[in-house]
Amino acid sequence: MKILVPIKRVVDYNVKVRVKPDQSGVDLANVKMSMNPFCEIAVEEAIRLKEKGVATEIIVVSVGPTQAQETIRTALAMGADRGILIQTDDLVEPLGVAKALKAVVAEESPELVILGKQAIDDDSNQTGQMLAALLDWPQGTFASEVAIADGAASVTREIDGGLQTVKLQLPAIVTTDLRLNEPRYASLPNIMKAKRKPIDMKTPADYGVDFAPRLQVVKVTEPKKREAGIKVESVAQLVDKLKNEAGVI
Repeated sequence: MKILVPIKRVVDYNVKVRVKPDQSGVDLANVKMSMNPFCEIAVEEAIRLKEKGVATEIIVVSVGPTQAQETIRTALAMGADRGILIQTDDLVEPLGVAKALKAVVAEESPELVILGKQAIDDDSNQTGQMLAALLDWPQGTFASEVAIADGAASVTREIDGGLQTVKLQLPAIVTTDLRLNEPRYASLPNIMKAKRKPIDMKTPADYGVDFAPRLQVVKVTEPKKREAGIKVESVAQLVDKLKNEAGVI
C-alpha cells in the first residue's frame, strides 16, 4: 500500500512571531522554519504503518518555496521514501493546496492520504476536508488512533462524550490529532542518507493548478498585551473590584 503524506513548512513553534510594521502579515525574515507539528505526527503514523508491514512506500509532498526541500528532507530522514515539492513563492490557500494534492493523488495513486488536521501558522483546518470532497473519498478527521485491516481504515477520534470510531473503505483521507503518536527524532545517519534521497521538483503548471488567491488579508495585528495583575488586601476588596472594575459580578 502506498501512503501520501502532505507536509507544510511553517514558523517553528518555539519562535515568537512578529507582525510587519505595515500589518500586511507576519515577518518571516531570519526566522527559524520547521515542519508543522501536526505534519510530523502524520509522517510518524505513516512510518509506523510501514514498520507494521501495512504500507510499502511513503511519499511526502509539500507546496511552497524552494527552502521547503529541507522540510521534505526532515521527513525523509524520519523514514519516508520519496519527496515531491510543488515549488511556488506565492501564498497558497487551502483550496489551492487541495487541488494540487488531488493532482498528485491522480499521478501517484495512493490508497491512503494522511495529513495534519491543521497548520499552526494559519490554523485553517480545511485542506484534508477539501481534498476528500474533491476526490470524493471517505474521510476520518482528528484521528487519535488509526488501524488498517482488510482494505479498510478504522479511525478513532475524541468527542465530547468520549471516543468515536469510524470505518473507512480505502482509499481514504485521514487527518491527525496531537494524541495520535509522538514523532521520532531523526538519527544522524538517516539525516545523511536523506540528503541523497530524490526530491521531485514540480511547478503548479505541471499539475494545471492555479494558486490565485480567493481571500484578501485586510491586516494582521498582534493580540492585546496582557495587563499586570494586582494584589488585594481582603475578600471585600476583591469582590468590589470584580463588581465595579471588571464588571464580572
